[in-house]
Formats: sequence, structure tokens, C-alpha cells
Amino acid sequence: MADALYGAGWSTVKKLPEPVAVRLGRSIADLAWKRRGKGVLRLESNYARVVPDAGPERLAELSRAGMRSYLRYWMESFRLPAWSPERIADGLDVKDLHHLTEGMAAGKGVVLALPHLANWDLAGAWVTTKLGIPFTTVAERLKPETLYDRFVAYREGLGMEVLPHSGGSAFGTLARRLRDGGLVCLVADRDLSSSGVEVDFFGETAPMPAGPALLAQQTGARLLPVTLWYDDSPVMRGRVHPPVEVPASGTRPEKTSVMTQALADAFATGIADHPEDWHMLQRLWLRDLDPARGPATAPGQDRKGTS
Repeated sequence: MADALYGAGWSTVKKLPEPVAVRLGRSIADLAWKRRGKGVLRLESNYARVVPDAGPERLAELSRAGMRSYLRYWMESFRLPAWSPERIADGLDVKDLHHLTEGMAAGKGVVLALPHLANWDLAGAWVTTKLGIPFTTVAERLKPETLYDRFVAYREGLGMEVLPHSGGSAFGTLARRLRDGGLVCLVADRDLSSSGVEVDFFGETAPMPAGPALLAQQTGARLLPVTLWYDDSPVMRGRVHPPVEVPASGTRPEKTSVMTQALADAFATGIADHPEDWHMLQRLWLRDLDPARGPATAPGQDRKGTS
């Protein structure tokens, strides 16, 4: 059923006039928000960490705006295969793009790391279309397999090379692409491996993937955080943050921890500025993933909050 629904979305929504698709997405978002399902409640719980002084009314407003932003992502994604190159090129405005272009010109490869903000698929299509830069990414292997195949075909149709997250060979392929001076783009605010690096994220401990930092260390590639957001226009906005440097000293795990924390800090800046565009409808913080860990503490602290 899931596969059929997504297939219907890609085949039907992309044929709709853009204003109709926008209204449809907003209507679906409002209906889902009113039903107060698990995803909406989790979204509100996550927003409560991002905006700690928000009361119930403010959190409800944020979750409604968040669902509208989430459905905007889906409506755009369903329609992206039908967008012209000009529409894609005009669909994103990026600040501080020089961090990316200078990194690519250096010839050592670039890793772009993004959180689940706004529409990362549109950003990827913009990179391949506007900048003419192919890149490699990793996708979670969804079930059923036919649904995963749909997502791979969709993203490959936008000019991306897509590797499965599971299977163990993705890291080596990504490293080879970077050593050849290529571009790798990774959504990196949610760990799928159960072996992520613990970081302080909005005052609580959360695991985040180590891959971006490890790739930068192993290949010499430039590691760049990217954040995205929507405004009231049809154009998505984005920012390429300054490079995350590899520490001059320390063991590989220590360097990875420092670099992943720097990524988390950049993500937090973008999410705090535009919380409604953060589409995190899953558990993220360690306290939610593993309640047995007890009260949240920042990495490196004991239960009393001392270093």
C-alpha cells in the first residue's frame, strides 16, 4: 500500500498546476495536524527541545507550520521530475556558496552535510542542474524493496548517484568519489547505524552519524554544513556554513567527536532560526531512544552535570 501511495503521488501530483499542488499539500497537512497522530506528537516533542520556552499553544502553532512545511517538501518532491531545468535553477537561493565552489576547485573533494530541513532533494537537484556538479549520496533502505527502488530511481533521475545505507560498501565508495575530487552529500542529523557519535544538541544528548567527519579525515575532503529553509516565496533559501576543520591533535575517535559536534552546532543554528522547517517526526534524542539512560546529560558529564 505504501508503495502504491507513493507511486500515485509521483504520477498524479506532478501533473497538477503548482497552485493546486500547494493548496492540496496544505489541506493534507492541516488534516494530519488535526488528527494528532504519533508523527505530529513527536514533532511537537522535538520542537519543545528546540524552543524550550514555548508553551502548549506555541508548540501547536509550530507543529501546524511544521506539517505544512513537511507537505510542501512532499508536493515539491513529487513534482520535481516534471520541473524544467530553469524552474529548478530558480528554485533555490544560496548564501556563502563560495565555500562549496572553492572546495571543489581545490580538487580534494567536498562533503556537504545537511539536517532534515526544508527540501534537501530540491537542493540536490539544484546542485546538479544549476552548478552542473554530480554527486553521490546514501539512502536508507526502505521496505518494501519496491518503495526503496522508487526513491532511488527518483533521485537518480535528478542526477544523483544513490548508494544503500546498509550493506557496508557505501563508505568505501564515498571515499573513492572524494579522492577523485568529487562531491558527497549526506543528510546527517539522525543516526541510522546505532553506533553514532553522542553530541550535545539543544542541551541534550543525541547520537549523530560519524560518517561525514570520518570521510573528511580519511580523504582530506572539505566538510561543509548546509542549512535550508522556506520563506513566503516559492524560492527555497540555503546557506553553506564555513568548513569544519580536522583537529590538529587527538585520536581518530576524539577528532570525530569534535567534528560531529561542530556539525551539530551548525545544524542547531539553522534549526533554531527556522524550527518549523525541520522535518523530524522520529525519535532523535538519546532520552527518547533509550529511556533507561535516565535524565538527559550533555556528552562528557555525569548525572550531576559535572565534567
